[in-house]
Amino acid sequence: MHPLSNWKELKTDSVNLPKASGIMDKRLELQYQGFLATPPLWFKNDLFNLPQFEFPKAPLLSKETILTGSPSLLTNFVLGKRAESFFDLALTHSDRFQVIAKNIQIQREKITLGEIDFLIKDTIKNRQFHVELVCKFYVYDPSFENELERWIGPNRKDTLLQKTEKLKHKQLPLLYKPETEPYLSELNLQSDKIQQEVCFKANLFIPKNLKNKEFEHINHQCISGFWLHSEEFTEIDYGKFQFLAPKKQDWFIDPKYGENWVSYSVIKESIEELFLQKKSPLLWIRINKRQFERAFVVWW
Repeated sequence: MHPLSNWKELKTDSVNLPKASGIMDKRLELQYQGFLATPPLWFKNDLFNLPQFEFPKAPLLSKETILTGSPSLLTNFVLGKRAESFFDLALTHSDRFQVIAKNIQIQREKITLGEIDFLIKDTIKNRQFHVELVCKFYVYDPSFENELERWIGPNRKDTLLQKTEKLKHKQLPLLYKPETEPYLSELNLQSDKIQQEVCFKANLFIPKNLKNKEFEHINHQCISGFWLHSEEFTEIDYGKFQFLAPKKQDWFIDPKYGENWVSYSVIKESIEELFLQKKSPLLWIRINKRQFERAFVVWW
């Protein structure tokens, strides 16, 4: 059986791949759209007793509108910071929420204790929220004993459990620190009247042989691809496809918008260079004009 047979493929209508000088014409809009389309890792407070922020319906925005609202996107290409900008834009252009403040650095004697991501007002229910935003790409490693321990970063530098522990014991309690009080007072807010939630979006990648597995706790809509070891990425299995290794800032984008696809031999060389840096690349795989896949090839 072929390694991609019976896999959940990204099937699309025939598309005209956009052409530009090395980048996609609508790259920024596509990043924003991909962020909006990324599902929450869980619903309500089903996981770790962390209430999930109900993401509002937000309109699609033009490049000009995006840059007007967040000009830092021209210079800051860190994926997490771009997600924060997109979240801010989505709320600003929603008909329900208002961003009161964002990225508030809390300090004690010039030492930073942490950062509050967003303080938000629900204009319909007249409530204030402290929302911590998280956007993660995790692979599922069955070698760990505990189910929730198995969701880890593709470079093994972070895990789902580490992040949720940080949220529960560091980031969310920051609201109630004495050092935070002056910032809240300046905004005419009181910590005991602010509701805390998290907006935890995720793209999950699983081994191909587990495509029919029922995963506990997590939203299955987050499963967006598979992962494999270098020795599994063989020319026999993958040689007839085309590939892209998108820059990290483009990871949210649907692969159907890719351009300048390359052969197996070219992408294999790029992968080996990244492995020397202990980096696991995300690949877009073009099976044909209408079918695309996402996959991590891991260095470990």
